Amino acid sequence: ALNGLADACLKRQGRGAVRLNQDLSWGDGVAVPVPGPALPTPLPSDAREAAAAPAVEPPREFTGEDDRAIASCVGTARSEQLSSYVASPALLFIGDEGGATVPGFDLSPTNTAKIAGAAALVLALTVGASVLAGARLVRPLHALTGAAQRMRDGQEHASVPVSGDDEIGRLAAAFNDMSAHRARLEEQRKAMVSDVAHELRTPLSNIRGWLEAAQDGLADPDPAFVSSLLEEAVQLQHIIDDLQDLAAADAGVLRLHPEPVRVGELLSQVAAAHQARAETAGVTLTVEAGAVPILPADPVRLRQAVGNLVSNAVRHTPAGGRVTLRAYGSSGAGTGGSAGSGSESDAGQVAIEVADTGTGIPAGDLPYVFDRFWRAEKSRSRRTGGSGLGLAIVRKLAEAHGGTASATSTEGVGSAFTLRLPASGPDGMTTAS
Repeated sequence: ALNGLADACLKRQGRGAVRLNQDLSWGDGVAVPVPGPALPTPLPSDAREAAAAPAVEPPREFTGEDDRAIASCVGTARSEQLSSYVASPALLFIGDEGGATVPGFDLSPTNTAKIAGAAALVLALTVGASVLAGARLVRPLHALTGAAQRMRDGQEHASVPVSGDDEIGRLAAAFNDMSAHRARLEEQRKAMVSDVAHELRTPLSNIRGWLEAAQDGLADPDPAFVSSLLEEAVQLQHIIDDLQDLAAADAGVLRLHPEPVRVGELLSQVAAAHQARAETAGVTLTVEAGAVPILPADPVRLRQAVGNLVSNAVRHTPAGGRVTLRAYGSSGAGTGGSAGSGSESDAGQVAIEVADTGTGIPAGDLPYVFDRFWRAEKSRSRRTGGSGLGLAIVRKLAEAHGGTASATSTEGVGSAFTLRLPASGPDGMTTAS
């Protein structure tokens, strides 16, 4: 049966039949010679019979293509022969617990359209989100650019809205702070120019008036006349010197020559220099200095700062009042102290305080007392003298020494101005080479 199935397959391919052996090898369809005993030599009569018999064709030789075709047909014949004895192949379907199968997904036109629609939707959403994010990022940057251009064109204060706490929001807040600070500096600059012009104009006008009066014969050049001119010239020189000191301090080129300073002796020298003026005003000057550490400082600049405080206190103290100069060790806390409260153990700072029993300063004016050309309406007017720069110079000199300047006051009772300087010397103090 197997041989017949194989021959039928070969016949369909237009090939000749073969004979299958038991080991599934094959021949050309005729008996394959089997090795055996040698045949006897034919007799002459047999030879004639053999010559009369038909000739036997030699075995056919198979090519490689024939072998492959025969092997394929043999395999097909075996499958057909065994098909009735082999079960049908099982199909495995994967589904959910309820038994419903999971629908398959193929690239049918319907599914392809669904894929294209989903991709287009995702692309549209991505583009829309990018446009919104870009607009949100660019809008505040445009606002910042416009505000910067307005400031460049001369607008004093330009601000931008702060819309969040992200990097752009913090940048906008910093820009607004910078713009507000610039506006304040511009206002101070304009006020300073106006004040400088006023302060210089007053003594110059007085000098010019006296000289014109003398030229017209309305005033005699007597000692009083010369004294008035000298007083106005000194006032003018004082303003110019103060402006020069402030300019040097602002530029960071204020020259200091530090050396060990005995604070008690320095306070006594300042008090002696202002004693005559204090007696003329009816004010008592006293010095209270205990065991204060030797202070590394520029004695000339420190004497200038304390002298400005004493001069200011004498001007604002009525007759019968008192101005007290104190020095004490300080740890940096507190705003005052008593004579002798400092010692070598109070390492940290040396405090120099100038207190008076004058008219005092209103609490609302205290934050501005160290501003240039600032005067309280009552306590710092032209009638009391001064250039309006003394306290500003005091603060700059204290900062140049690495210290601070502060003020406390009670209106109608008196004021106290305090310099706090590092007892070990300031770090990074500008010194002359």
